[in-house]
Amino acid sequence: MAKTALIIGGGFAGLEAAIQLRAAGLEVTLVSNRSFLFIYPTSIWVVTGERTFAQTTLDLKDAARRHGFTFVEGAVEAISAARRSATVNGTELAADHLVVAMGGDRLKPKGIETTFTLGGAPENVERLRAAIEALLVKGRGRIAMGFGGNPKDTSAVRGGPVFEVMFNVDTLLRRRGVRDAFELTFFAPMPSPGERMGKKAVGAIQSMFDRLGIAKRFGKKIDRFEPGGVIFEDQSRLDADLVLFLPAGEGHPIVKTSDLPKNDAGFVRVDEGCAVTGFPGVWAIGDAAALQGPDWRAKQGHVAEVMAHVVASNVQAMEACRPERESYLPHLGITCLLDTGNGGAYIHRDSHKEQMIPLPVVGHWMKQAWGAYYKASKRKQVPRIPGM
Repeated sequence: MAKTALIIGGGFAGLEAAIQLRAAGLEVTLVSNRSFLFIYPTSIWVVTGERTFAQTTLDLKDAARRHGFTFVEGAVEAISAARRSATVNGTELAADHLVVAMGGDRLKPKGIETTFTLGGAPENVERLRAAIEALLVKGRGRIAMGFGGNPKDTSAVRGGPVFEVMFNVDTLLRRRGVRDAFELTFFAPMPSPGERMGKKAVGAIQSMFDRLGIAKRFGKKIDRFEPGGVIFEDQSRLDADLVLFLPAGEGHPIVKTSDLPKNDAGFVRVDEGCAVTGFPGVWAIGDAAALQGPDWRAKQGHVAEVMAHVVASNVQAMEACRPERESYLPHLGITCLLDTGNGGAYIHRDSHKEQMIPLPVVGHWMKQAWGAYYKASKRKQVPRIPGM
C-alpha cells in the first residue's frame, strides 16, 4: 500500500511538494484555503494594470488533475505534529507524512489598516490598483512605499516587490505624462534597504531612485501609520495620499498554537533536510520554516521549491530505510529578476559571489516570460527547466 502525504498550503512550496511527492509514488493530498495559487512575483503588474488578477493565478484543481494528487479546498483550523494531522473544515486529516507549507503571517504595526500592502490576501493588489487609479484620475498626489523588518527573524523581510512596484508606478506615471505631478518617496527603517541582495544591487537601486527623482527616507524606525502619512520614532512625519507598506513576516497563527517547535518569530524549526526534530514524518518548508544560514538569507519562492525537492528526496530515503539525506543549505541564495517597468536587472547572491546584471528593456520581457513559463510548467504544458 502506497504511503500517504498531507501537504498544508497551496503556495510555491506546497504545490511543488505535491508534485514531487506524487512523482515519488506517494498518495498526496494538498490542502489550501483558496482554489488557486497566486503568483505573487507577477502580481506587481496587476497594480499598474498591465496584468489582470486572473492572469496571476494558477488553478489548483487543474494542477491536481494533471499531476494526479488530491486537492482539498478548506480552512486549516489546527495542526498536530504528534498525530501528523491537520483539522480542515472540522475534519481531521492524517497521513504518513505531514508537510507544513502554509506560509506565514505579517507583523501588524500600529495603524497598518490605513495603508495598502502586497502579499497576504491576493485581493490586496486590486485594492492598491484601485487606489492608484483614483490618484491618476485626480491628476496629482503623493505616494510613499516601504517595507519593514523583523528583528526576531531577519529572513522574514521581503522588500523586492516594493522596489518593483515603485519602479513600475514611476514608469506608469511617465507613460501617462503626469510624473511631474506626483511625489514618490521610498521609506524603510534600515539604513540601507535591500542590502541583503548585495552591495552592487543596493547601490544600483539607490542610484536609480536618485535618477528618477524618488525621495528616500531611510534609517528611522516606524512608530505608526496614520491616514495621510507615516510617523517615525522621532515623531517626524512623511505626508502621503497613498502609503504602500509591506511588513516583515512572522509565524502563521495556526502554527503558533500547534505543538510544532518554533523559533521566536513563530516559524517552524527544521533541520537542514527540512525535517521537524522530534516528529518523524513531519516536515516544514517555504515561508513556514525557520531558515538556517547567513544573516542575508531570505524567504523566496525558489528557496521554497528547493525545500520541496529536498523533502521529496528525503521522504523516499526514509521510506527505503536509507541513511542519506539531502540539505537545502547548499542551494540557499537570493535570486531575483528585479523588474523596473521598462527593464530590469538580474540579481544573485550566495555564499561565494554577488551578481547584478542590468537588463534594459529585455529584463521586463524576461520576467513576463518567466510568469508564462511558471504557469505552463506547473500545468505540464512545457518541460520543466532545472532551477526554474
